[in-house]
Amino acid sequence: MILSALVLGLSPLAFFQKPEETKLEAAQRKVAELEAELGPEHLDLVEPLEALMVIYYGQGQYGEAEEACRRILAIAEKALGPDHSDVADSLNNLAHLLNAQGSNAEARPLYERSLAIREKSLGPEHPNVAQSLSNLAVLLRDQGSYAEARPLEERALAIREKAFGPEHPDVALSLNNLAVLLQDQGSYAEARTLYERSLAIYEKALGPDHSGVALSLNNLAELLRAQGSYAEARLLYERSLSIWEKALGREHPDVASSLNNLAGLLQNQGSYAEARPLYERSLAIYEKALGPEHPETATSLSNLAGLLRDQGSYAEARPLEERALAIREKSLGPEHPDVALSLSNLAESFRAQGSYVEARPLLERSLAIVEKVLGPEHPAVADTLNNLALLLKTQGSYAEARPLYERSLAIREKALGPEHPKVAQSLNNLAALLRAQGSYAEARLLCERSLAIREKALGPEHSEVALSLNNLALLLQTQGSYAEARPLYERSLAISEMALGPNHPDVANALDNLAGLLQNQGSYAEARPLYERSLAIYEKAFGPDHSEVATPLNNLATLLWAQGSYAEARLLYERSLAIYENALGPDHPNVATALDNLAESFRAQGSYAEARPLFEWGLSATLRHLSKNMETMTEAERFRYLATKAGPEPLLLNLVAMGSGGEAND
Repeated sequence: MILSALVLGLSPLAFFQKPEETKLEAAQRKVAELEAELGPEHLDLVEPLEALMVIYYGQGQYGEAEEACRRILAIAEKALGPDHSDVADSLNNLAHLLNAQGSNAEARPLYERSLAIREKSLGPEHPNVAQSLSNLAVLLRDQGSYAEARPLEERALAIREKAFGPEHPDVALSLNNLAVLLQDQGSYAEARTLYERSLAIYEKALGPDHSGVALSLNNLAELLRAQGSYAEARLLYERSLSIWEKALGREHPDVASSLNNLAGLLQNQGSYAEARPLYERSLAIYEKALGPEHPETATSLSNLAGLLRDQGSYAEARPLEERALAIREKSLGPEHPDVALSLSNLAESFRAQGSYVEARPLLERSLAIVEKVLGPEHPAVADTLNNLALLLKTQGSYAEARPLYERSLAIREKALGPEHPKVAQSLNNLAALLRAQGSYAEARLLCERSLAIREKALGPEHSEVALSLNNLALLLQTQGSYAEARPLYERSLAISEMALGPNHPDVANALDNLAGLLQNQGSYAEARPLYERSLAIYEKAFGPDHSEVATPLNNLATLLWAQGSYAEARLLYERSLAIYENALGPDHPNVATALDNLAESFRAQGSYAEARPLFEWGLSATLRHLSKNMETMTEAERFRYLATKAGPEPLLLNLVAMGSGGEAND
């Protein structure tokens, strides 16, 4: 989570609080007393209403905060006139509250009016004008309007440098905000220079243990994390956390945010056991400090759920994501972008478990929200289109998936530029679809462009470069170009080991893919230790019963079978099947595939009586899955889907073969 400007800019007014009162109750009482004494439109009501607004905001009660802010604005306009600087302050705060609730279209004219008032009343180079410029720029950045946002941030920076000098903390804040914008655009080298200058200013002006220093450290760490420099990033995250704990106490919300970011880094590195207690501590702080229904609590729940999904603990993850969704809908409204994010996350849990029917309407609702709130060309729309396309591809609905991938790519190219890492992701995903459709020449061009973008933007040794190399190698392997594929797989493996460490799941995936290539080439002796190392990494990272463990078990079993080690292979097939059933449920397509593999091993040994019930069981699981997920498909879409899976047709052929006592051809 990158942290940037600018919150309400107000501190709660201090006033007498009775022992039995909360701060909120005391503020409400003060407002009521002054209303009774002075009337509802007196200027002296502004300060206690501002205090009430800040308390509501801090508790995540944005609607109540907005109501208080609108009262303040009305009082100020009536008492002071529409062009007073205090009116500009109220407009700024109201715009911020609307932005927090996802009402960007309403917020923008308020920020613009606040800016115009300040320029007229204070002059175009006043620091408050810089604040208005920066706040409007943040809104534009949130809307994906990076080209509009940048000159505003640059003008805000110039005003502050002129007004305060080049080493003032407000200059550091502007540098930070401009760096965030550049990072969003993929301009990492430019962003790093600004983050480092911001950090140096804060350290010199405020001392090494100030919260502003922690902010700069956190944001520089986020940039390093995006660049794959995990070791450097971790040191900065840990120093940032230490400063916040010392400056604010161990149970402050900013400490929770810092814990969340460090946990995210550890999750990227595959250190799930280290990450989980940090996410859990972050959640506990938010619940205690802000309450169980605050939007930040929802974010913490969602992050913990994401870790659990990565670990395959879908049963644990789902209620957390559902709770996050409920909090966001209640506190932010049903059409906020954060609600759309929760819907997408919940859909991913369903997709991973093979529950495609449940996943699709969630993604479609998520897409409708972001299109309505952010506009049809916002990068968040591209993200949701990408997720929906992935679901459709998984279902075999290639014709539906392709235009979504293509639209996602077009949005990212327009909003972020043709060489942004997100563009590389879109190219990669579209290439995978084309490969599945057999359009190898088209797919190769996209894979190569994706690889070139990542090498240029992220450097030749980034983990995302390894991913592009892997996917290009997989395409070449599919085409039978084993000699071309092998060095790409080997380079992908070397990068993953160096960038992520030798025990990361991505390393296991690279080992598994290289082993598969060697197996296809008949190099069984070379392939086996790679499969075994891949399996060991997955078991260590996820535990012995994770669905990711079942895949290398199945692959190793296939190799052993090819080598004639039938007894060893059978044990691995049986374990793979048990894991899939337990982790994904009896109707998941992977269960049917595992049943088919195990049954085939019996059939090949002539154990027809043992093979037949497994084939029948696999057929039953497949048909249950298909009936659940293909109800809305056309007949043509069903056949395309069946072509992507070990579906009922090969199973039926095997059953026919069993009935006649002969062998079935593939």
